[in-house]
Amino acid sequence: MIFCLEAAVEFGVSTFVTDEGIRPAVLGKALEERGFASLFLAEHSHIPVKRETPWPGGADLPRQYYRTLDPFVALTAAAAATERLRVGTGIALVIQRDPIHLAKETASLDLVSGGRAVLGVGAGWNREEMRNHGTDPTTRMRLLRERVLAVKELWTKDEAEFHGEFVDFDPVFCYPKPVQDPHPPVLIGGSGPTTFDRVLEFGDGWMPIYGRGTDALPDQIADLRDRAGRELPVTIFGVPPKPDVIAALAEAGVNEVLFNLPTEPEGETLDRLDRIAAQCLPQ
Repeated sequence: MIFCLEAAVEFGVSTFVTDEGIRPAVLGKALEERGFASLFLAEHSHIPVKRETPWPGGADLPRQYYRTLDPFVALTAAAAATERLRVGTGIALVIQRDPIHLAKETASLDLVSGGRAVLGVGAGWNREEMRNHGTDPTTRMRLLRERVLAVKELWTKDEAEFHGEFVDFDPVFCYPKPVQDPHPPVLIGGSGPTTFDRVLEFGDGWMPIYGRGTDALPDQIADLRDRAGRELPVTIFGVPPKPDVIAALAEAGVNEVLFNLPTEPEGETLDRLDRIAAQCLPQ
């Protein structure tokens, strides 16, 4: 079945790159060769042995959550093997990352990729994991806000400083600066009642997970853009590669569709990408 959409809708994949699946450079090259526009990688620094927080996706936490590569290392490998593929985090757990390091990592990725980096951000769900990083789950949204704002200061100011409740530093030099002007887009994950407040204050776009709080997507997108006063971009990740789903998302006003790509060895992954490209990408 061949399915076509207007060129305004772009197509990428969202996945977990692990030590047991396809390598990121091979994946990046395969995506670009088949006409995909982007690669977004998930992140978990670790999974605590004693688990208490329910996984939003169901009962059992899938194996790939335990084995993710660092997304910036993996995305750099993918960027080095490609020329056009946009490389992004989907999502970076900002509340578990030092903002100065995060600013440098993302700007470095943007530099080595020639301006193809995207920073998808969120506060995460695994309270045990974030506590191991010294993060109080009850204040993680305020922490997320300050760290993203601090990163943007570091990207855009020669002598950047930030003074907040959680992030506090006097003027610093932090290089490299991003290639993209003014900086790589920051896409805000989530679909909760205050998500749009974050998108409007410190985001450059919205990136929810398909099927998690997106039942009223056309109205949600219309509301977001009405509040923003502009056509704020929407990327949706974890999308099943089904033509009817894609058509509905395009009709809702989604700008970029990220197909959910299971974590598999190289051969199985390449076969799956061939099927997705033949069925879902514009011909």
